[in-house]
Amino acid sequence: MAQATPILEGRAHEGDLELDADVLVVGSGAAGSVAAKILAEAGRSVIVAEEGGYVPPEEYARFRPTEAMRRMYRDGGTTTAVGIGDTPLMSILAGRVVGGSSVLTGGVVFRIPEHILHHWSRDLGLEEMSPEGLEAAYESVEAESHVETVPVEMQSRSTTLFAEGARKRGFELKPMQRNTRGCRGSSRCNFGCPHRAKMSVDVTYLEKARRLGTQVVSDCRIERVEIRNGRAVGARGRLLRADGKTGGRVHFRARKVIVAGSALSTPLLLQRSGVGRWSKAVGRNLTLHPGARVTALFDREVTAWKGALQSAYSDAFEKEGITLNSVFAPINVLAATLPGSGAELARYTSQMRNLAAFGVMVHDSGGGRIWRLPGSPDPLITYRMAHRDKRKLLKGIRILAETFFLAGAREVLLPIFGTKPLRSMDELDFLDDDFPARRIECMTFHPLGTARMGKDSATSVVDPTGETHDVKDLYVVDGSVFPTSIGVNSQLPIMTIATKLAWGIRDRF
Repeated sequence: MAQATPILEGRAHEGDLELDADVLVVGSGAAGSVAAKILAEAGRSVIVAEEGGYVPPEEYARFRPTEAMRRMYRDGGTTTAVGIGDTPLMSILAGRVVGGSSVLTGGVVFRIPEHILHHWSRDLGLEEMSPEGLEAAYESVEAESHVETVPVEMQSRSTTLFAEGARKRGFELKPMQRNTRGCRGSSRCNFGCPHRAKMSVDVTYLEKARRLGTQVVSDCRIERVEIRNGRAVGARGRLLRADGKTGGRVHFRARKVIVAGSALSTPLLLQRSGVGRWSKAVGRNLTLHPGARVTALFDREVTAWKGALQSAYSDAFEKEGITLNSVFAPINVLAATLPGSGAELARYTSQMRNLAAFGVMVHDSGGGRIWRLPGSPDPLITYRMAHRDKRKLLKGIRILAETFFLAGAREVLLPIFGTKPLRSMDELDFLDDDFPARRIECMTFHPLGTARMGKDSATSVVDPTGETHDVKDLYVVDGSVFPTSIGVNSQLPIMTIATKLAWGIRDRF
């Protein structure tokens, strides 16, 4: 097998950079790496431009979590969506590294729920986005990513305790599927797998693309797509130095440009390039899949960090737009989220072995927007949580707390600012419909929808092939094209849609 082309690290490159290729792909995450591999397999010369740096997988283990976040997360893990009205301040964890967020996820795999795809295909006229239309793409991605069911023996004690409570409450957990091979339960999923057991795109699709000659340029910020006579012909930008300052200028020439920068970054690039003037839809319709985590203290030892961080879920409340997911943060991260200070905080940290956790995510209606700030490369993100979504989130938090009490928890710690640890279910009554959403400690990992797909150029940014309505030979293939929220982890869906669209781009060369 051919050697992979070396990654050109922009931070180490002196001077300007000019390259030519058939295809320029902006972004190396779940969508960009998929598109690069498919086009490279078709014999096309491909350049992948990635704003983040390159971290070899063999180096993941040596980073402390804080260092990993600084090196591999956007804004060092501090990206937030400003809440409008009665809305939580939303923390958004997104990757900024070669391989994108796929390097930093728990590897959880879900297909898009069929009722969502039926809505897209039947109600929105996106016929190719039906379950049948996506089946071949699903099968391709699942095979390439080595999707497997988490074995029972890999479930953490945190998950099995929650399952005990769930059965008493009247619902069951289901085993998760993950894109892993030989997972050792190291609890490092969110900081890059040091064992190459997680089949993230940097060790699957992108590595194969590099073996086919694809040139990956890291530390490369694309500032605008170059458009001539209504067609994309390349892009310009700057290299980024190790100190964060801009270095040499970049000019890539290409016959087709594929944008895959994520729902946070893609709309900024499109706006800077003059795309979306017709519909004004660029940057709108952001969905975030809001989530929260409930932590419980038991009298017995849990050691929740042993086993897979995410291994089971419940869709018992899916019709209400609520999904429950197993989750446990590494202990050095969890410590920062525990209540109190001084002696109170010391009490909880001394009982780390007795802590368990479970999470909730809600299928949101969307109410977010990406704003371009003059002179800034970063977006301003705003989000207004719908009242019905707040009700879902509060109900999910209550279900988690009740389930832990039924499992025998001594105390339950809610993701609610200003609340004390609870010692019984009776103390949950304050979580009613009037409870202010801004007090909820909220987190999200799945931004979607800021360059959505549609047939009507007045309300969408790209057509069903992924090509922008405004500019020929300019495509978007990442999560920003999703017409609506999907209510599940988005990695596999993004890779599947990217596969479908990349096949079409390949066939139109």
